[in-house]
Amino acid sequence: MNKKIGKDEIYEILKRKIIELDYEPGEVFNEVDIAEEFNISRTPIRKVFHQLSTDKLLNIIPRFGAQVAPIDFMYMKSVFEVTRVLDPFAARLAVDRITDEQIEGLEAIIDRLKTYDIDVDYQKAIVDDQRFHNIIFFSSGNLCLQEILHNLHNHTERLWHYSQRYFDTIDLFTDSLGKVLEAIKEKDKDMAEKYARDHIDAFVEKIKKELL
Repeated sequence: MNKKIGKDEIYEILKRKIIELDYEPGEVFNEVDIAEEFNISRTPIRKVFHQLSTDKLLNIIPRFGAQVAPIDFMYMKSVFEVTRVLDPFAARLAVDRITDEQIEGLEAIIDRLKTYDIDVDYQKAIVDDQRFHNIIFFSSGNLCLQEILHNLHNHTERLWHYSQRYFDTIDLFTDSLGKVLEAIKEKDKDMAEKYARDHIDAFVEKIKKELL
């Protein structure tokens, strides 16, 4: 990589690589290697590492480097306890605040999801699932809620990527998210909230069934 890029962009690149499992849980890398990869000094890389550590995506190992954080299922349990309350709340707020353009964005995502083959397109489905959520968060009009949910979804999206082996149908995406969209279009706050919660619960139940 010859072109120098800023610390914030490096942070976003590394974060996406961790979330999408390009860097696997437990993988170790050091400041020198990453600094050379991005043609930048070690100081901003050190700051990026600490930022990712604050996000609970990286573990700093003194005098050694950094390790991609393992997926902590006990921590994930606590994350889902929060998201199953706040995701539906965001959907409820979105009913009154979403724009026609944002609804069109949600419709386009659902249309794409319906064309995916789960065996081939699972990772694309996860990315579109998160795009769907991001539109909901943004359309809630609540900046505090957006910030909290974006941070929490770093971890839920990572677990979705990790869980590819457990899914053999696209229905979990198209059915529950499609119902959220229809409830929003019908201005039904209660059902938007319910279906947003159902989407999370269906995923959690599937993971519990496979892992326990």
